Amino acid sequence: MPLALFDLDNTLVDRQSAYGDAVSTLCRRRTLGTEVEQWLLTELADRAKLSNFVRLRALFDVDAPADRLWREYIDLIAAAVSCRPAVLEGLTRLRDVGWTIGVITNGAGDIQRAKLAGTGLANLVDGVAASGDMEIRKPDRRLFELGAARCGVTLADGGWMVGDNPTGDIGGGQQAGLRTIWLRGRPWPDELAAPHHVVDDVTDAITILLAETE
Repeated sequence: MPLALFDLDNTLVDRQSAYGDAVSTLCRRRTLGTEVEQWLLTELADRAKLSNFVRLRALFDVDAPADRLWREYIDLIAAAVSCRPAVLEGLTRLRDVGWTIGVITNGAGDIQRAKLAGTGLANLVDGVAASGDMEIRKPDRRLFELGAARCGVTLADGGWMVGDNPTGDIGGGQQAGLRTIWLRGRPWPDELAAPHHVVDDVTDAITILLAETE
């Protein structure tokens, strides 16, 4: 079966609005104040992990344990993050015609899996590799190898990588021997080889993959 690996944040799901909502709700519930909220919005802008909340307690007068704040944040962002019905329908169509689907994501495994479960994506993917699982990050080939293995296949079988990050998703996918589809948005590095396709929406990428099996 053909393999399609997808990035998670800002590819399959909209993380940007969700993390802001989660931070605001957490600070309101804990009465943490504007200064803490702004600090968290800055610290968590690219990714979130337990150590952010360890640093929070060290910098501000916060009584709650770091691990409790982390779990609260995970629950809040899992509730706030969304995956559009068109994306879920597209992945279902891929599975129906025989595609193996995996998620390769930079981030802590617990929070990324909570997002997958909260959006319904967990039921549509065959394997997940999060950078926190091995303390390595895209574009490291080993994360792509782990993702393929958790889908029950190997990179030797080939496949596709779909994502919004030029270096992590597209460059990493290229190094792993995969064909690539880039979701346009971030600046493209001059030194990076061009992807096989450039799209404006992940549903367009899914349409390209579906055409591969027609």
